[in-house]
Amino acid sequence: MKIRIIAIIYTVLILGCGLYLWNSIGKKTAYKIDMLDLNTKCDEISGKLSSGADIDALEKEYSCDIVLLSDNNYESVNSYFIKEDMSVFDYMEDGVIKGKIAFNARAEEHEALIRTSQSQLITMLAVIYAVGIILMIIIWYFYIRPFNKLSDFAASVSKGNLDVPLKMNKHNYFGAFTESFDRMREELKLSNEREAAANRSKQELVAELSHDIKTPVATIKATCEVMEIKYDDPDVKEKVSVIKSKATSVEQLIDNMFRATLDDLDELKVTPREESSLIIDGMLKDLRFYGTVEQVGKIPECLIMVDKLRLEQVIDNIAGNSFKYAGTPLEVDYKLEKDNIRVILSDRGPGVPEDELSLITSKFYRGSAAAESSKDGSGLGLYLASRFMEKMGGGLEVRNREGGGFTVEIIIRKV
Repeated sequence: MKIRIIAIIYTVLILGCGLYLWNSIGKKTAYKIDMLDLNTKCDEISGKLSSGADIDALEKEYSCDIVLLSDNNYESVNSYFIKEDMSVFDYMEDGVIKGKIAFNARAEEHEALIRTSQSQLITMLAVIYAVGIILMIIIWYFYIRPFNKLSDFAASVSKGNLDVPLKMNKHNYFGAFTESFDRMREELKLSNEREAAANRSKQELVAELSHDIKTPVATIKATCEVMEIKYDDPDVKEKVSVIKSKATSVEQLIDNMFRATLDDLDELKVTPREESSLIIDGMLKDLRFYGTVEQVGKIPECLIMVDKLRLEQVIDNIAGNSFKYAGTPLEVDYKLEKDNIRVILSDRGPGVPEDELSLITSKFYRGSAAAESSKDGSGLGLYLASRFMEKMGGGLEVRNREGGGFTVEIIIRKV
């Protein structure tokens, strides 16, 4: 039951008891209490009269009126007492009535007594109510509120929100219990982080393997094309055709797997380290299975900061696109800058429409010419190349070549 409902019930009970006791304080009770006091006074006055006390002094002391049977106006005064509804008592000596003693205990005096009793009742109920409310506040603050926080915390944890800690109060009676809950949150968070890291590692491995396998598969396909041209033996051509067909199927499967993995992973791990710029020359020589590479200039010899594997993937992607869509030799030139080396790769194909240049490095985007062609593609080559170079502290720029062709500049940071 919630504390506010208990407070409402408690308030209703206090009000009910108050109303009952308020109505129980009546004039009849007050009058009986008053008459007991008057009887006591009357006995005291009778005793003093028998001892010869002065009547005027007694009337002043006890706020009463005394008339003796021997007085000439006894009857008229007694009638006045009755007419004014005064409280009249017999004054007796030796069992004989000697006069009357009257007290002016009218309704006003009874009402005053009632008001006093009611005021005392209100004060008492107010104190009881205040003590009860204070006790409920203490119970709520030190006992119920911590449990409400635990309830909200548990709901938050169930929704997967493990970053918000459970605040603890040093005066909390359940401090150790609260601390255990927060430790549970921290353990769950660490467990989720370890699980996420493991899943990410798996995704990175799948993505890396998927992308790396594309290069040897492409080499197999290129070799098959060369063998189809070089050998005329029908049996050899048939076997080469089967190999090429299977390699194409593997390539498509790898593309699908890599695309699905990249959707979840968004990017691959890049670890730049110091390397010699001469590794670029070796990467370009490996492109002979793709097509013709023409070295226009000589690579500047220096130390560069790259991830060798990722740089090789960048060059493979750019060269692969050039050979696939342009079908021309790939020209390679270099430009040495203060902080960078620019590797300029250009083909002699039709280039890319100007309005598509800003989109060509977007994920899953394929140019209109590539989309209309029958050649397969995932739209990830230049996107990955651009992302890899950014992670290595460099960059990638694309433009159409003057006189025809498409150019990609790889900006590599020097050490």
